[in-house]
Amino acid sequence: MSELLNRRLTLLGERANLSLLEKCLHGIERECLRVTPDARLAQTPHPEALGAALTHEQITTDYSESLLEFITPALADPAQMLASLDKIHRFAYTKLGDEYLWSPSMPCALPAEEDIPIAYYGTSNIGKLKYVYRQGLSLRYGRTMQCIAGIHYNFSLSEQLWPLLKQAEGVEGSERDYQSAAYIALIRNFRRYSWLLMYLFGASPALDTGFLRGRPHQLEQWKWDADTLYLPYATSLRMSDLGYQSNAQAGLTPCYNDLTSYTNSLRSAVATPYPQYVEIGTHKDGEWVQLNTNILQIENEYYSNIRPKRVTYTGERPIQALMSRGVQYVEVRCLDINPFLPTGIDLPQARFLDAFLLFCALEESPLLRSTECGNCTSNFLTVVKEGRRPGLELQRDGEAVELKVWASELLKKIKPLAQLLDTSLGHGEHTEALALQQDKVDDASLTPSAHVLASMSEHKEGFSRFSLRQSLAHAHYFRSESLSVEEQAEFEAMARTSLEQQAELERNEVGDFDVFVGAYQASILGISN
Repeated sequence: MSELLNRRLTLLGERANLSLLEKCLHGIERECLRVTPDARLAQTPHPEALGAALTHEQITTDYSESLLEFITPALADPAQMLASLDKIHRFAYTKLGDEYLWSPSMPCALPAEEDIPIAYYGTSNIGKLKYVYRQGLSLRYGRTMQCIAGIHYNFSLSEQLWPLLKQAEGVEGSERDYQSAAYIALIRNFRRYSWLLMYLFGASPALDTGFLRGRPHQLEQWKWDADTLYLPYATSLRMSDLGYQSNAQAGLTPCYNDLTSYTNSLRSAVATPYPQYVEIGTHKDGEWVQLNTNILQIENEYYSNIRPKRVTYTGERPIQALMSRGVQYVEVRCLDINPFLPTGIDLPQARFLDAFLLFCALEESPLLRSTECGNCTSNFLTVVKEGRRPGLELQRDGEAVELKVWASELLKKIKPLAQLLDTSLGHGEHTEALALQQDKVDDASLTPSAHVLASMSEHKEGFSRFSLRQSLAHAHYFRSESLSVEEQAEFEAMARTSLEQQAELERNEVGDFDVFVGAYQASILGISN
């Protein structure tokens, strides 16, 4: 344990400070495809009975009209957060008819690229902007890639914790800057150690062969099904280089050494033309096809495993919020959906994530040198493709180290954080969750990725049949126990309100869309540090 971590643990372990750890906030965004009973992508519009995707706070769509996104409120208790996610699923199933929510991260058998429906948000300027942005994504990365689903885990520490640490450590400057620097330090450590999450929670070792659209690959054909490809030791093909591939973004590798360099790199990318996109242009046959011809259309197009975040005001861009008010929380974006769990994630995983992220926040986090930055990326990619390979080695400080050895060392370092959280909350669930992860390190067959392949082997089935079987089981789980009358009524009211809000937006819309897009683009370029 580093001296800094030891001092911080001692400070937070004092009776007067322990309660700060009860004030961590957690939220989940869970994506999932709507599919037909024969495991095909649902081509139907977003169900109106779920509300308006543009204005509903908890039920929206991601890239495709068929790709639902469920969003929980930010809550102090992860158990309540997961209960909220469960209720959203139960409500959705009352409106899905004969459709199902697809259980894994990798998509079902998809139609032709042009037949994957882009999410539609109505006729308001902001609705059109969201649609054109997605058209741009389809031009840049293809629609198939946008059908991958995941779980985003949002996490923040108490706003009162940072001034306490700042004072104890005698750091000069503003509290806002200290807090932002601390979250950026968390992100650096996350980059160092996130390969561990891929090993422990990766759950996408196989996929439907159609996903690759005939592109060359190094995957193997599954013995029970010619339409399934896999890698025997893979943990998360979703997070491999089979996913997002962008030459335009290749030079965009912020190593998170401070908030200013991070925001500047994104501002530059949103303002820098990219020749291939310039050639396409923003319009085709008089219609918008992308918001601009730059490396990024908007800052959220930058694909990363974790993001610094700040809740935005109406009309404010994410980068404006970060620059004006600093980092408020982090969004972990590399988590696969566990196809064995109805909501894709469970409480032991959330408890471990909290201990892991607290470790990343409080452990010493030196700036990333360029070689270390490269090692972070290569370690991550090695684990997503080969994480369960016996004797697998990663790079640490210029030397090879066995994954199992490093993982066990990390879990040992995280244990005091789990114990501190348990002391604060008066239970032992973080320590228990940590022990479950050590079991997976000791025995790779206990990992979700191994479970997926074992289940497919046991049933002599391919990816699609396995996924549908799990989807049907989860549908039965959600439909077997209804929401209370009050809970159902509350969701119905939220859906109606969201539809009314979208209608009002469209009724009161003023100004030309072209002018609106121009103002949106200018809003990020005019910011000064």
